[in-house]
This record gives sequence, C-alpha cells and structure tokens, in this order.
Amino acid sequence: MKKSIKSIALITSMLSALFFGSCSNDDNFFDEGDQGGTPVNPIASNLNGSISANLTLDPNVSYKLTGSLSVESGVKLTIPAGTSITANVGQEVYIVVKKGAQIDVQGTQNNPVRMSSASGSPGDWGGLVLLGDATTTEGIDATAEVGGFIYGGTDDTDDSGTIRYLIIEGAGAQINADSQYNGLTLYAIGSGTTIENIALLNGADDGVEFFGGTVSVKNLYLENNEDDAVDWTEGWSGTVTNAYVLHTIEGFSTAIEADGLNNNPKIVNFTAVSSKGGTALQFKKESGATISGLALIGYDTSIDMKDEGSIANVLIEDVIADPGKSYTDLATVDIALFNWINNRGSVEATVLQGVVEGELSLNASVAYELTSSLIVKDGGKLTIPAGTKITARDGGTDVYIAILQGGKIDIQGTPENPVVISSQNAMPGDWGGLTIVGKATTTEGINATAEVGGFIYGGSDDTDNSGSIKNLTILGTGAQINADSQYNGVSLYAVGSGTILENIAVINGSDDGIEFFGGTVSATNLYFENNEDDAVDWTEGWNGTVTNTYISHTNEGFSTALEADGLNNNPKLINFTAISTTGGTALQFKKESGATINNIYLEGYQTNLDMKDNGPVANVKVDGINASLTGTYNAGTKLDISGWSWRNARL
Repeated sequence: MKKSIKSIALITSMLSALFFGSCSNDDNFFDEGDQGGTPVNPIASNLNGSISANLTLDPNVSYKLTGSLSVESGVKLTIPAGTSITANVGQEVYIVVKKGAQIDVQGTQNNPVRMSSASGSPGDWGGLVLLGDATTTEGIDATAEVGGFIYGGTDDTDDSGTIRYLIIEGAGAQINADSQYNGLTLYAIGSGTTIENIALLNGADDGVEFFGGTVSVKNLYLENNEDDAVDWTEGWSGTVTNAYVLHTIEGFSTAIEADGLNNNPKIVNFTAVSSKGGTALQFKKESGATISGLALIGYDTSIDMKDEGSIANVLIEDVIADPGKSYTDLATVDIALFNWINNRGSVEATVLQGVVEGELSLNASVAYELTSSLIVKDGGKLTIPAGTKITARDGGTDVYIAILQGGKIDIQGTPENPVVISSQNAMPGDWGGLTIVGKATTTEGINATAEVGGFIYGGSDDTDNSGSIKNLTILGTGAQINADSQYNGVSLYAVGSGTILENIAVINGSDDGIEFFGGTVSATNLYFENNEDDAVDWTEGWNGTVTNTYISHTNEGFSTALEADGLNNNPKLINFTAISTTGGTALQFKKESGATINNIYLEGYQTNLDMKDNGPVANVKVDGINASLTGTYNAGTKLDISGWSWRNARL
C-alpha cells in the first residue's frame, strides 16, 4: 500500500532501524480500502510528520506521538474507538488538522479515544489543533499563533470532521512567553463539524479555545486547566451545550473567558465548580453571550467585565447579567453525563457554596470544602450530622455560612463525634464563621440590617426557632469586612429562645468568639480559646442566659473575655470561668449594659471589671450583690472542662 505518513517509525524489538521512515505492506496503518486487513503485532508505533493520504489508526496499537503530526488538506485521519495515543513531552508535539482536512474520532462511551502524555502533567505537549474555512474577524487566510498555520475563510458550514468521546490530558505546552497551546484549539471551524463528549484535563493553558468560526460543542468536561476552561475570540458564534468545569487547584484564570467582538454565542447548561475561589466568567472588550442554565459554585467573582464592556451583551436567562449576583443555583449539568471519563475528579460532590432553599443534608463520610458563602434562606434547612468535617477555604469575607430568617440549621454533633468547621491552617481571619439571623426582638427594631452580608434581622417573635447546634468546633474565623467590622466565630442576630446552642468551641478567631445582637437565645457549654477581640460579646438588648463558659487567653493583645454594650436587658451568666496568662481585661461593660452573674472565676487579668463609659456598676450583679471595680472574682468555683472532649476536635 502507499505510504500514508511521512517519517513514520514502526518500532519493533529487532527491526526499528529498518522500519523508521520506510513503507511496506507490513505497515500497521490502513488506508480506507484496507480496513479489513490484519496488521503486524508491533510493540509501539511512532507518529509524526505529515499525513498525505487517508489514514485509519488501529485501536490495538499503542501509538506514540513523537513530534508534530499534520493532516494535510484533502486528507482524513480516522481514529477508532479505544485508540490510545501517548504524546512525548515537548513544545513541538501536537496534532494539527489543516484547513481542508478532516479528522474522525470515533470514540464511544465504553471506548473513548485518549490523547495524553505519559504522566498527564500540564504543559507536557501541544494538544489537538483544528483549522477551518469559516469566518473570523481576522479575515481570510489568517495566520494562527500556533505553528503559523493558515485559517479562516467564508464557509460557515465548513466541515472539519467529527470528534466523539475524546479525552485530552496534559496539553498546553508553552510556545513562547506570550503563547501556549490549548487542549483543543479551534481556528475558524465551521458548523458542519461535529464535536461532542470531549474531556480536557490538566492543561497548562485553556481547555478549549475558539478563534472565530461557527462550530458548536456538546457535552464538554473541563478539569483543572490552568488558564481558562472555555475561551473564545475573533467573533465565534457557535453554541456550547452541557459543559461542566471543575477547578481544584490554585491560580487558574477563569471558567469562561471571552474577548473581542460579540457575535452572541450561546451557552446552554453550564455548571462550574471551584474549591479555590477565583473568577467564573470574564468578558473582555465588547464580548458577550446568551447563557441559560448557569450554575456557579465556589467562585469569589461570578462575572467580570474586564474592559468595562457593555453588561447588556451578557444575557442570562434572557435577562441582562448582574455582576453582583452569585448565580449559585443547583448544578444544571449532571456529572453522571461524564462517567465515561475514568480518571475525572470527584471534588464537585464535596463543595459547599450557594443557596439552600429546600433541605440539604450532609454526609459525615464526605470531606466537604466550604469555598464561598453558603446561605440557608427562608424555608431552607441545613443538616450536618455527627462527625462531619468541613474545611473552609481561607478566602476571608467571601467564605461563611449564614442562616437567614425563616431558615434553620441542625448540627447533630455528639461529644464523641463533634462537627468541625475550620480553615486548613486554622489561622485567625481565614474565613467568616457562622451567622444566624432570627426574628426575635432587638433594640435596632424590626427588619434591621446586619453589618455582615446586609442580612435582614429582628422582629417580634422572642420564641423564634433557628434550629439546633450541638457539639460544634469552629477554628480560624473572624475575617475583616472593613475597618470597623469583622465576622465573628458565631454571630447571632435577633435569634430566638426556640434555638438550641450546646457544646460550642470557637478557637483562634481574629474577632469575637460569639456575639449576640439582641435576641433571646440561650447557650450552654461554651469554650473560647485565643479569640483576638472579645470571647463573649453582646449588644442591642440581648437577654438570654449562658450557662458554663470557659475562656482561655494565652496570646497577647486580645480585647476582653466579656464585652457588653448598649441597653441592659439583664442577661444571665452562670458558671463563668476566664483565665489569662497574658494579663488584659476580663469584663467590660459599655454604656448602660449589665448582667446577672452567678459563680464567676477570673484568673490572670490586670483588670477584672471595667465600666468603660462609667455606666452604673449596680447593673452588674455578681452572686446576688452589686459588682465592685476592685473585686478579684477568684473565689468562685473554676469550671471543670475535663469532660469537654468535643473542644479538641480538629480537621
């Protein structure tokens, strides 16, 4: 048969020199007239050079891509189901299908085609490049940034072939300081081309990039591509249907990046999940898109109009996009659609972020990551079973859990299996903590606005029930909102007495351990260690009871063990122990605030009681008598916490 590839080497254990660059009837490639033949049984076949006649690979051969493989105009490369091509590591290792050529990747769900370097590491090789004859804003016969290839024409129905069930891994080799290959690069590809069920994994640059053209893509999975998952420019006007993007590594660029002229491409059902924050959708210059079925989970920024282009160019569900909206609906693309990818990631099942409007029950056997805000809205309920561990991304104020008015939380920890929510390193200020918003009374009135999240709180139902929290340990909270405001470990806004709070530890917070903003809720068994502002804080007329509090200060510079402010609604503290090895102030009461305290034990503070604004000391009762500014308050019984094993739980 005629030689189909220039510079083909058929390597066998004894005859490698003989076969390199040669052709014979023993070649293990078939032209389209020989598909029923039987090839020899080689150890491997090296692919590189130019294909000048139609060629069909053999799925039984272990191919090695040793350089650039170019499919020339007028020629078709057919790759049957189950074929595997292992690419050498190198800048000039790629497959290109030139203008006028075709590729036919015949993968199936059970037997996809795989193109990967041996290790699948980002940037190992150049990926797959297709060049077409459709329109692009670069004009006719433009020159590509990769390989200097020619692309672009006037035929928007141009057909570069068919690609089904293809996995590309480890692509994105760097060309120069400004350019890299992508996993799949589509230059002016026309709508006659079929591309569906594609996986692009671990690329050093984009997963897929459209340079103009009209081609559409269906069922696209993109995992840990280090620049953009989906990128387009030069007036691409096709459609992407059913795309799933997964980001679990730091430093990626975006899930979507669009640039240049807006030819209004369509995105139908696009789910993107990040465990590392980042930006989801970025539009440059005048680019835009019409998007439906959008779900963004775990990103710090949902939409970025990079060059201040018109936001009206971006339509989501037929409404002009809102950069201030998170678009955190439930996933619109079922991950099971990509079960044919045998090495895809699975972190998407563990990411917590978005809005809970129904009931969400976690699984203690899953290692969850809180990547952004998780907000339980009116009518929603979040259930966290005993033993669940949630790692909060150290994303500062973007990462928190909030239970809004009418929502509920049910933390079902036990002393033996507490629930833990912590940043990885448990450093103060890593994340925002837990906020609960209720309908009880507060001196701020009805429908007040919280300093965190702008949440609405306060009402007239002092028996309001926001749920139950038992055996919870929180670490690394207190992210700073602005110069005057920070999150706390636990923030309770007008939370009612129907709410249960038992066995809660807040450790290494950069602001307060717990703060009550009005409300009537009570709490039992609270442990606070090295919170940098106040351990226990209240304001706005809180009038509940805290029973069994233990506070430990071993770090310099904290504020107080207890700070109270505002109107005195006479809350109660029973069995309050605070111990400092670094001095400081134990109890501070501001304005008219006060409390009734029974069995207090203070140790190691320079100041035990401070009436900050010279409010009446008579508002503070200790064991039935008025407090004294000179009291030592070390005659009470120190709280025994030796049985509080739940406070020692960590990730």
